Amino acid sequence: MATKIRLQRFGRKGYAFYQVVVADSRAPRDGKFIERIGSYNPNTNPATIDLKFDRALYWLQTGAQPTDTARMLLSREGVCLKKHLLEGVKKGAFDEATAESRFNAWIEQKKASLTKVKDNEREKKKATAKSLLEAEKEVNKAKAAELSKKRADIAAEAAAKAKEEADAKAAAEAAAAAELAALKESTKEAQAETATEEAPVAEEAAPAAAEEVTEEAPAAAEEAVTEVVTEEAPATVEEVPAVAEEAPAATEEAPAEETAPEAIEETPTAEEAPAAEETPKAEEAPTAEETPATEEEKPAAE
Repeated sequence: MATKIRLQRFGRKGYAFYQVVVADSRAPRDGKFIERIGSYNPNTNPATIDLKFDRALYWLQTGAQPTDTARMLLSREGVCLKKHLLEGVKKGAFDEATAESRFNAWIEQKKASLTKVKDNEREKKKATAKSLLEAEKEVNKAKAAELSKKRADIAAEAAAKAKEEADAKAAAEAAAAAELAALKESTKEAQAETATEEAPVAEEAAPAAAEEVTEEAPAAAEEAVTEVVTEEAPATVEEVPAVAEEAPAATEEAPAEETAPEAIEETPTAEEAPAAEETPKAEEAPTAEETPATEEEKPAAE
């Protein structure tokens, strides 16, 4: 039976990985197999190969034919080189120690090359990440500049708006102050006009008030005089009888010529009552009427 070392596909669309198997050449690709000797994942860099070295060497020595991809994988892992060195030992070209030393040297070289590839890949990744970071920094810087510009524009607009509002407020306050001043001026003018209008009225009212005062003053004086006369009149009435009584006595004691002057001198006492000369209504007092009567009675007594 012809056997082959080939790959079986696994995974999903766009992400395939393979199993290295030994199968009958007549079996389908993903069909029945004899033994699984490893795996291959091409999605990593470098590709990941996991191979059972002894079992792969055994199947090569027994005549299994690898496919092209399987041969590349076996050659990369050193299975083909190991088979070639063992055949040289069988033929006597060199001994087994020499073959082992050559194989070890090739393994070290292979590891160094793989390490170099891995390092290069790592540096490449770092460079790519650094370039992406620099690009991102530039983008962020541009965004920050744009954002700062927008903020500055917004701040400028806000400042302009605040300034406009302040100017409008100041203008409104100035207008209000001017309106208030105009209102005060108008009120002052109105007050001045009312004062000028009330002044002639006050001047016209002043004479009338003076006339009323002058009219009321005599009446008050007359009332005062009447009160004074009414208070002092009884006293004069009481004094007059006393004078009348004294008059006969005088007629008895003295001659008629002497009594007449005394009676005349005493009669002014009756006239002294309630300031008849000072008040305009002194004539109305009863003493003024009674005193002449006493003067008339005196001659009769004589």
